[in-house]
Amino acid sequence: MKKLTLAAALATVAFVPAAFAQDMTVCVSWSNFQEERWQTDEAAIVGALDAAGAGYISADAQSSAATQLSDIESMIGQGCSALIILAQDTQAIIPAVQMAADEGIPVIAYDRLIEDSRAFYLTFDNVEVGRMQAQAVLDAAPEGNYVMIKGSPTDPNADFLRGGQQEVLQAAIDSGAITIVGEAYTDGWLPANAQRNMEQILTSNDNNVDAVVASNDGTAGGVVAALTAQGLEGIPVSGQDGDHAALNRVALGTQTVSVWKDARELGRAAGEIAVALAGGTAMSDIEGAEEWTSPAGTTMWAEFLAPVPITADNLDVVVDAGWIDQETLCQGVTNGPSPCN
Repeated sequence: MKKLTLAAALATVAFVPAAFAQDMTVCVSWSNFQEERWQTDEAAIVGALDAAGAGYISADAQSSAATQLSDIESMIGQGCSALIILAQDTQAIIPAVQMAADEGIPVIAYDRLIEDSRAFYLTFDNVEVGRMQAQAVLDAAPEGNYVMIKGSPTDPNADFLRGGQQEVLQAAIDSGAITIVGEAYTDGWLPANAQRNMEQILTSNDNNVDAVVASNDGTAGGVVAALTAQGLEGIPVSGQDGDHAALNRVALGTQTVSVWKDARELGRAAGEIAVALAGGTAMSDIEGAEEWTSPAGTTMWAEFLAPVPITADNLDVVVDAGWIDQETLCQGVTNGPSPCN
């Protein structure tokens, strides 16, 4: 378990006076903090809480739903004013929401849906992310054999993404231009699992694969490793998150797109919303909130941020935004796209 408490600091967040926020502690439960992007999210959350004068406690469940429940119970015992949860399992986490509700603690479902109307859902538009992934791959490979490497079966985002991907690909499937020759969920979103799945699909298809729609940058990394081992690096592969390694692959030409979800924006919003909810602001009064109904029929308050697809044509966007420096982006690149040329 990873815990950190920050000293109270300066200003206000949302509608909560700083003096009141100094008495707050926001608890964050990470499903798997080892993934590169969550460290960026955490820094943004901490920055927002620091600005409000609120404290911070966190725990890393290390991809275990059972550990996540015990982590949350422990943090609630330490005194949480609000709880931000990156859920390992959308159903298994419901008892944690109940624990928080019993103590009057507001909950934010962070980047992954929790099917409970008592949680405020904060994420990017994941169906649109799926559309962007599929469109970039389809533009690069309008014909051929496709593989779909999905996310974790316990994460609703995996199916949101897959739904968006299918919307874009359906016409090409119907026309016979493309054929899906393999499809697999990736347990825990782990790159090693994605690589193993891709290796098995390549074997079963005698390496006759022309494009891969992978659902995040971690799975894309596993896919690219499997392709490279078979001499197939460079066929279109999608991802998301704007991981530095993935953006470097885009510059190198081994990954086609990484749909960038600026984790700094998401983390900052989570910290500000947590303080507002802890201060008594209603979910419906959060700026940008909308009433939304999940595919399972759960009506809840949510906020969806806008993603940006990053390809070789617009790599300057992430450099100009300070997301990645030119040296890291262009490592190993010779005569690549701007700004690596």
